[in-house]
Amino acid sequence: MPGFSRDDGCRTLVWAEWHETRESAFRRERAIKEWRRSWKLRLIEERNPTWRDMLADYVT
Repeated sequence: MPGFSRDDGCRTLVWAEWHETRESAFRRERAIKEWRRSWKLRLIEERNPTWRDMLADYVT
């Protein structure tokens, strides 16, 4: 599938959030895209300090 993840070689899921609605998820995504890099890193490290691949937690 084309997009950021494939084009930039992303291979590890280190952070994710559940949302009740698609619109809520889109709003959150747009907000986070405006954040400074340091804020994004802090968000990841608060929930996943070892940067463990979390894909198995979401796909069964």
